Order: sequence, then structure tokens, then C-alpha cells
Amino acid sequence: MKIVLGGDHAAADFLPVIAKCLTDRGHELLELTAPAAERCDYPKVAEQAAREVASGRCDAGVLICGTGIGVSIAANKVRGIRAATCCDTYMARMAKEHNNANIICVGARVVADPGIALSIVEAWLDAEVQGGRHAERVGMIEEIERREH
Repeated sequence: MKIVLGGDHAAADFLPVIAKCLTDRGHELLELTAPAAERCDYPKVAEQAAREVASGRCDAGVLICGTGIGVSIAANKVRGIRAATCCDTYMARMAKEHNNANIICVGARVVADPGIALSIVEAWLDAEVQGGRHAERVGMIEEIERREH
């Protein structure tokens, strides 16, 4: 799977840990990150990552900012994106299983530990999309998106 990984300056300590895990698991990586000491505007990174996923150039995305909220809001402005902010492994599993989230967003200042962020990302990666009523609801979300554009 090809995964886009992006983050702002708040994510600097988290990105190398997550990048290593993703590549160790055999995923191809597209990294959209700024040097650790440089300020980076999360909406630009989130939009670029979301466009990579929406276009099909990447299969999924992982975004990190201070809270995970900003990158989620920005990414969700791109048609076809279902970006979910998750602060624990349960939320991450549900984001994939029930909502078919194609981007996971994590808050570096919320989870405060790269190891915890890694467990959240791994839970999301390991989860499987469930069909049935969940697929119907994702379809309803997609219908809202079509009406809004």
C-alpha cells in the first residue's frame, strides 16, 4: 500500500517513528513534511496529502498536527476524503471499520507520546472496513458530499 505521511512542526518527533513503522510493514511512503525546526502551515500539508489519496496516487494517509483537528478539517474539504481524528486505538479501529476513513489524523500534543501515536496508526491500519449498515452510512455521507459540490 502507498501511504502519504504529512505533518506540521508539532509532528516533528512523531513523523520519523511512524515513517519507520510504515516502511518496516512494507508500505511505500510519500512524505510531506517540513524540517523539524521550520514552521509549517498544516492546511497546505493536509490538502496536498488529501489530494494524493483522493486521486488514487496514494491508498491512504496519516496526518499529524498539534491536535489532529486542523489537518482533519482541511483534509475533509477535499472530495472523497474521510479523515478522522483519533486519540486512541478504539477510535482508530472504528474510523476504519465503520466509517472507512482513508486518512487518520493524530494530535501530537494530545497523545503526547510517539509510541501511543504509533499504536493508534497501527490499530487503524490493521482494522478492516465492514460492510452492511456501515457501508450504507458511508454511502449517505458520500451523497451529502455530492450535493454540496
